[in-house]
Amino acid sequence: MNGPWDILKTLSDPTRVRLLALLSREELSVAELQEILAMGQSRISSQLALLRSANLVSDRREGKNAFYSRRADVPAATQALVVAALGAVTGSAPMQADQSNLERILQRRRRTQEQYFNLIAGRLGRNYCPGRSWEAIGRLALQLTPAIDIADLGAGEGLVSQLLARRARQVWCIDSSPRMVEVGAALAEKNGLANLTYRLGDIERVPLPDASVDLAILSQALHHARQPQRAVDEAFRILRPGGQLLVLDLNAHTFEQARELYADLWLGFAEGTLHGFLKQAGFHKVEVSVVAREEAEPGFETLLASGTRPPVAPS
Repeated sequence: MNGPWDILKTLSDPTRVRLLALLSREELSVAELQEILAMGQSRISSQLALLRSANLVSDRREGKNAFYSRRADVPAATQALVVAALGAVTGSAPMQADQSNLERILQRRRRTQEQYFNLIAGRLGRNYCPGRSWEAIGRLALQLTPAIDIADLGAGEGLVSQLLARRARQVWCIDSSPRMVEVGAALAEKNGLANLTYRLGDIERVPLPDASVDLAILSQALHHARQPQRAVDEAFRILRPGGQLLVLDLNAHTFEQARELYADLWLGFAEGTLHGFLKQAGFHKVEVSVVAREEAEPGFETLLASGTRPPVAPS
């Protein structure tokens, strides 16, 4: 049990306060925290252990790596003490330097992903990409209802959207890679798909209005999101009441090389984790199941998750 005096003692150390400020904004690894704070691994790990024992941070294991974030599910009194401590030092020189270094780390993450997708733009149909099986894509396409508005979030070249646009009213393809947007838009024009439109944007900040589509799709895109929950929340926001979200993504795996080979930020998601993302966003009728298994090593499995935004209750 961590009472107010225990929390105050924990917050009395400047390093721990700096860590909390960083982890309030972004989930970070020990290596990233080392780089931001210019401190040794043992010092940071010991301070994180104290924050974790005080129930102020949580850790998540991804293969060999551990990622830390500030806990939101703390008592109101604890939350007030943490907010007060962070607010008191927000404008200090160390905190400003930390935020500047954090932004550099985040920009490097984005550049790594963008370079990968710019590199493979125009070759996705020929290059191997885990989980991008026609069996899985076919199962997704079969759930389409004709004459609706669709958002393909993290669309890439739009391989899914190219299929759906032949029956949909309007398809919006959102991707963060300028080169991928360029290639996808050219493919749409080549195939005469006037109802398929590309927009440059982030799946965690979708450039579409609230309640503007009937179907949102995240096809092998969620494991590239820095904050997957935020991407699912955005899908909920842009869906009309009664609209549906479909997610195709990799089941949790331990193939560490995926980070370098495919610019993956997450090593897939367990069925329960994916189910939790949708429920937390507010979706009803959530279902998650394995829809494809690859025989070749490392034997990726593909999950299909679906959920419905609740209809507006009659007044």
